[in-house]
Amino acid sequence: MFSKSKINEPGPKQAGAADSKPETGADAPKAGSSDKSSMPLTSNKPKPPASLLSSDLTITGNLRTTGDIQVEGTVHGDIRAHLLTVGEGATIEGEIVADDIVVTGRVVGRVRGLKVRLTATAKVEGDIIHKTIAIESGAHFEGSVQRQEDPLSNGGAKRPAPAAAAPKPAASNGTAEA
Repeated sequence: MFSKSKINEPGPKQAGAADSKPETGADAPKAGSSDKSSMPLTSNKPKPPASLLSSDLTITGNLRTTGDIQVEGTVHGDIRAHLLTVGEGATIEGEIVADDIVVTGRVVGRVRGLKVRLTATAKVEGDIIHKTIAIESGAHFEGSVQRQEDPLSNGGAKRPAPAAAAPKPAASNGTAEA
């Protein structure tokens, strides 16, 4: 029923094995597995829960996180996150940028995300730049939709300035004369 383990037998020690305790039961490496795969992954921390901005909260200013945000209140400013959920009673006035965006409330401003989903109760007034998009029946949307392979890449240019776009048509008028 029990067999003698080779772990406790004397023999040549492996590098780094001097400080380690003998492994038993579920901690013991399986046959054919390497030392690297049997080591516990202590550097991987559990993912923290989404930050919740409650319905009675109004924020004036920009929000930036590498985590997830669920907005139920009002935000006057830009938001950048990994996953952004705009609740049904929420209002965001500003640009939102995230890998994954779910809008069930109101957004006034540009939306940039890899995956953008507007639910039936969503109200978006602004342009949407996306890799993939889903718009449910009943969603209210005013603006343009543009697909880009990497919509998050132009993070340095927040919004194109109207003055920068104005000289281009003037230059084309000059090229008509030859």
